[in-house]
Amino acid sequence: MNVKNSVKSYDVIIVGGGAAGLYCALNFPQDKNILMLNKGEKLLSNSALAQGGVAAVLSTQNDSYELHINDTMIAGHHVNNPVSVDILVKEGPDDVRKIAELGVDFDKQPDGTFVSTLEGGHSRNRIVHHKDSTGYEIAEKLMMVAESKENIEILDNTLLYNLEPIQGGFAASYIKNEKAETVCAPFVVLATGGIGQVYKYTTNSDISTGDGIRFAYELGAKIAHLDYIQFHPTSFAVDTGSRQKFLISEAVRGEGAYLLNCHRERFMHLYDERLELAPRDVVAKSIILESRKQQSEKFYLDITYKGEEFIKNRFPMIYSKCLEYGVDITKEPIPVFPCHHYLMGGIDVDINGKTSVDRLYAVGECSHTGVHGQNRLASNSLLEALVFGRRSAIDILEKMKEETFTPPESLETPSIEGENVPKDLDLTINEIMQQSCFVIPHPENIPEGLRRVDEIRENLRSGNYATNRELVETLSLATVAHIILKEMEKR
Repeated sequence: MNVKNSVKSYDVIIVGGGAAGLYCALNFPQDKNILMLNKGEKLLSNSALAQGGVAAVLSTQNDSYELHINDTMIAGHHVNNPVSVDILVKEGPDDVRKIAELGVDFDKQPDGTFVSTLEGGHSRNRIVHHKDSTGYEIAEKLMMVAESKENIEILDNTLLYNLEPIQGGFAASYIKNEKAETVCAPFVVLATGGIGQVYKYTTNSDISTGDGIRFAYELGAKIAHLDYIQFHPTSFAVDTGSRQKFLISEAVRGEGAYLLNCHRERFMHLYDERLELAPRDVVAKSIILESRKQQSEKFYLDITYKGEEFIKNRFPMIYSKCLEYGVDITKEPIPVFPCHHYLMGGIDVDINGKTSVDRLYAVGECSHTGVHGQNRLASNSLLEALVFGRRSAIDILEKMKEETFTPPESLETPSIEGENVPKDLDLTINEIMQQSCFVIPHPENIPEGLRRVDEIRENLRSGNYATNRELVETLSLATVAHIILKEMEKR
């Protein structure tokens, strides 16, 4: 039974608490009331898992905007949106400096300048970082600043389950502490991250189920290139008992690590002249092709020759994490294999993060700005989160000058009661996606995979199921899989 509530309203509701959502919130003035809904704990996001760093041209002494733009376009196979790329590269450095002022502790040289490293696809050292846990450093420091602001209300462990248009804005229904509540705002920013859990193995957090993409899709927003999926070539290929795979950062290859096949032999020279520093999609496909050739999935990343002191200082988190599972990366190569990593497509937005639905915005990985093309250049993701998170806030502030919002007298909160969702539907979707489009697609499996996904989706949409995290996430996964497989079928 639906319940009518007295209305609590905000100026903006931001769904998701990673770098994009946080930086967006911090670009609103103190007189704007912001509600941030985090599905999990406050620092559970894909941003917090990002290791490598942020790509930015902070000095033109040995670098240029043109070189960064060119590297981005090459990695994206020149189907990037050149306007968005130009904005990303030219505005990004100021945002990097701004978050440093907010407390983000980038590694520095003795003279106080930022340390810049190299990663795959980059022609210059332009990656600024905090050891090998840059994303966590950014998320943690931005969260600390956001929590200090009286105008930003942050709700953790809060599940958005319904988003619908009302006069002049949106009603958002969420569950916290098993209680459902509905609030409203004239503007909503979706910053819900990626779709990693649609695959059997992913580097993404366990909340990455594409919820924001589903909500936007159901509201009629345009979704673009959801089949542009990046598989990271070097996830930790040791059984950790989890679907979430630990990422062996791009920066390890950037610092000179060698990729080895099952015979402990280098092989990248057989596939690309850029060797280990080729863009991610090239390296991932090369590993799959070499795997078929050798009939083995055993691959390794070897950086032992750089020495124990260098490795422990440069990659302390990777060193300690691998050591937990018995791999000492100072003495032996790291077992690696590709797995799902990043989404280049998503909710289609303009250069200000605006979707095709009035007053609805999307930022970060759930959005499609066009900056990445078919393949993201390493360390451009956190940069995109900052640049377009800020631009969305600025655009909303301009719209607020022109438009007013009067909250309704009451709002209905949709019932969350019902039956339990059938078990393991998410695992079925994982297997379908793995068999249909993992690194190198299998077109022959797509029609049957699409039929099965649509069957699951229709059952969830029409059944009388209890609204909880399991229903919300499984329906999101089925919707995301449907869109991906439809796009791949057309392509």
